[in-house]
Amino acid sequence: MADQSFTDAIALLKADHRTVEDLFEQFQAAKAGNRKKTITRQICVELKIHTLLEEEIFYPAFRGKIEDDTLDEAYVEHDGAKVLINDIEASAPETDFFDAKVKVLSEEIKHHVHEEEMPAKGMFSQCRQTDVDLVSLRDQMLARKQQLLAQDKADGLPPAEPKAVNLAPAN
Repeated sequence: MADQSFTDAIALLKADHRTVEDLFEQFQAAKAGNRKKTITRQICVELKIHTLLEEEIFYPAFRGKIEDDTLDEAYVEHDGAKVLINDIEASAPETDFFDAKVKVLSEEIKHHVHEEEMPAKGMFSQCRQTDVDLVSLRDQMLARKQQLLAQDKADGLPPAEPKAVNLAPAN
């Protein structure tokens, strides 16, 4: 049975946005390394699941129905975040640049959320003007989210995989 507390797919994604914003605030307030590590792990898991939901289900449902540039930019923004997510997951709070990486990730996510949620011109506003069934999309996304949460609990999620940005190996 689908979780009816989210009226549709966009409400689900917005709830994810609020969760991550709250986690970034908790990180800023945290003092101890262990607390920071716990919070950053939550941030990374939330963002990996969220980007997978958008990239596997939400964005493809709107390809050709909203501005392709809007979707293309979202994939590239995700990839920038994924690079930082993987780097943050591979490091510890006491390592150089850790807090700076989390801060930049927070800023990237804030920008991305703004572009999705912006009234009138934002992605979500464009999506609401299509014929896509947002309730059915919500149900698909909730089912996938449960799978990913179970995978995280059992084995952990794999590193985030960039889709649009080609990461050249260092010379």
